[in-house]
Amino acid sequence: MNNDLPATGYICPICATALTFSPTGKSYQCANRHSFDLAREGYVNLLPVQHKHSTEPGDNKAMLTARRAFLEAGYYQPLAQAIALLICAYSAPQILRLLDVGCGEGYYLRQLSQHCPPEQTIERHGVDIAKAAIAAAAKKDAAARYCVASAQRLPYTDQYFDVLMRVFAPSNAAELQRVLKPAGHFLLVTPGPRHLSQLKDFIYAEVKEHAEAAELPDGFELLTSQRISRWITPNRDERAALLQMTPFAWRANPESQQALAEPETLAIETDFILTLARKQC
Repeated sequence: MNNDLPATGYICPICATALTFSPTGKSYQCANRHSFDLAREGYVNLLPVQHKHSTEPGDNKAMLTARRAFLEAGYYQPLAQAIALLICAYSAPQILRLLDVGCGEGYYLRQLSQHCPPEQTIERHGVDIAKAAIAAAAKKDAAARYCVASAQRLPYTDQYFDVLMRVFAPSNAAELQRVLKPAGHFLLVTPGPRHLSQLKDFIYAEVKEHAEAAELPDGFELLTSQRISRWITPNRDERAALLQMTPFAWRANPESQQALAEPETLAIETDFILTLARKQC
């Protein structure tokens, strides 16, 4: 192995040493000769079998298909734009390394390059435990770097990123602290109190509202928070897709799903809380 090869920011998920490109450029290798091939789509799988809790962890294909159909219809476009504007507003015009934790198929990560000003350059990274999601993200967005891994064991070197973002995804507070630079930014997107209330009315006897403020992980200080609320009117197929991409889809019995499909039109509230924080030094 050539030790003069440039560092990639990745660490080996087996021995935690730095990964570099192999001389062929088709895989990553560490000093202990653990090797991880680049997939045809351009991503790397850094989730060892011993770290899996199922054969195919993460969202299943039905959920991924539903999310793709709904997001590409543009209903969450205002959220995507707000994420980009907030990150760029609090970032100096320089090259930023940004990681989307639990990126799914990379929808919000792709929006950054479209909505940030031209003087702001963002080196975009995405990580998710669902292999099918990462494969789809890498296929659509060759300019970003994607890998399959668990948010509980992020395969990146210490203090590698300037910005972390997490949109409706789980994470590990200690890992966020480890991979973020001192005074780096963390953008957290959570559901607001009224998010999808009309959809939940079909499923729950009593609908409980989400909290008005997100709970930040330890070691972060609040910079700003904003709430974005919009009404949307998805058609029957889009409502079914929206249900499939939510956690409460598991509670929707056939009767609930049928009732949701009956109205020709149904206005639904979307309600998001965007919380921007800074790592405490």
